Amino acid sequence: MPKDTSKPFYQVETFNGSRSVGYLIRRLNTLVLPHAEALFADAELTFSQWVVLVCLRDGMDDTCACIARRMNHDTGAVTRLVDQLERRGLVARTRSTSDRRIVHLKLLPQGKAMAKKLTPRIVDFWNRMFEGFSLQEAEQLIVLLTRLNHRLEAEPLAAVETNPKPKASKKKAGA
Repeated sequence: MPKDTSKPFYQVETFNGSRSVGYLIRRLNTLVLPHAEALFADAELTFSQWVVLVCLRDGMDDTCACIARRMNHDTGAVTRLVDQLERRGLVARTRSTSDRRIVHLKLLPQGKAMAKKLTPRIVDFWNRMFEGFSLQEAEQLIVLLTRLNHRLEAEPLAAVETNPKPKASKKKAGA
């Protein structure tokens, strides 16, 4: 099926906030997070700690700063999560040999085992959420969200001024 690229999907005249991709993604996050945290209420790790382990396991990131950006968390909060994981023998820190300011994180065997042990909680949750979706629909959703993520990661942040302030004029000395 050929793509229709003759005009943009959204039109100002017909835009409906409840059909905004941004709104829908934000709403999904708002709904999913409490469920995910509840799934880990009786676990040895919090959901956020498990996410750090999975980021390391899957090679998504290997520094506190990168994981913090990925999770949209404060770097200090992620550092505290990693401190807890390190104390439990699940991750290790190693200073970069090329830049001593950078500290890499490594998933230890116990951390890999813990991530694997807790993964069924999330897998079962998402399988319940995908009930009524075909395998093709679920895969297509993942493909499209991944594509949108890559597009957004490549998009430079726009510096939009909604109320530009007049530039202050420089006064001449003695004026």
